[in-house]
Amino acid sequence: MSIQSDRVNKLKRIIEDKSQAVFITNEKNVYYFSGVQNSEGVMLVTLDETYLLVDFRYIETAKKNCKDYKVIEFKSVTEDVISLCKKHSVDTLYLEAENITVSRYNFYIKKFNAQGISLISNDLLSKTISNLRLIKSEEEIKFIDEAQKITEKAYNEVLNYIKPGESERAISIELEYLMKKFGASNVSFDLITITGKKTSLPHGVPSDDIISEGDFFTMDIGSLYMGYHSDMTRTVAVKSCDDYQREIYNIVLKAQSTALNSVKSGIKASNIDKIARDIIEKAGYGKNFGHSTGHGVGLDIHELPFVSTKSECILSENMVITVEPGIYLENKFGVRIEDMVLVKENGFKNFATLSKELIIV
Repeated sequence: MSIQSDRVNKLKRIIEDKSQAVFITNEKNVYYFSGVQNSEGVMLVTLDETYLLVDFRYIETAKKNCKDYKVIEFKSVTEDVISLCKKHSVDTLYLEAENITVSRYNFYIKKFNAQGISLISNDLLSKTISNLRLIKSEEEIKFIDEAQKITEKAYNEVLNYIKPGESERAISIELEYLMKKFGASNVSFDLITITGKKTSLPHGVPSDDIISEGDFFTMDIGSLYMGYHSDMTRTVAVKSCDDYQREIYNIVLKAQSTALNSVKSGIKASNIDKIARDIIEKAGYGKNFGHSTGHGVGLDIHELPFVSTKSECILSENMVITVEPGIYLENKFGVRIEDMVLVKENGFKNFATLSKELIIV
């Protein structure tokens, strides 16, 4: 049995009887349960059979790579799903409430209800899928690890480009080029490559602003590999660094390292957040750390579990999270340091291999 079939069998636990089925439309969830990447496919999961429906562009790939399910080239997704529902006497479909738009939901209501098929649009299916995706398989871990390796390789090379007179945008473009050159299918998100006063913006956008000597330069970057993301942030100094910059950097580094060292199976995610936050607050900069300490990473760049003050999640082995505290001083500068780690029974494995000591480039 493939890992995808095992996932589908776990998903089937929400199906109460043969009159119910699961309808999966989210592109990443279709990939998770089928192992086939495509932009138009859907899945129908009944108690008796699992179907992957794709259009003409993906049918050959789907048949070659998906041996456990029935692969169908659809003509009309809704009409073909309705036909399969009738074949299996299904009159109720679970939908992914988190991933469906109001207009799409209204369209489904009109189409399916007209054929006597009702829709369950509560959060049961979405929560079930999110919980399954929390624990990463060996294959997923390998993909995430490779995405991180690509990111680090690009980062190490781009350090040579960070110098006075260069623009933020140029660094962003170079990083994206290098990541794709080294094997990424894409970047994980719009890369953050910002300098000077803009480093006080947690999600600052690169522009034609020019790097100057004495600036901090922050890079929040990640690669996409086989559908899986990496996420890493490093802050470096350009040519020189004053005592105040170094002080703030070391506070963030202490918060990040201390919180990171608390990561293990069985710890509450909110406790990790508290450890980082307490150190920053004790140093007098609590008001300058306004975001959560981390988040899960996988098929989405931000997914469960969230490492925040409100999180109730207890970490388990093979969850993947980030630890990324920061201090942001308005109109001055900011520092963030982020690692992505794999939770283990008695600790963690850090996907990042790069030093976090302050680098002056």
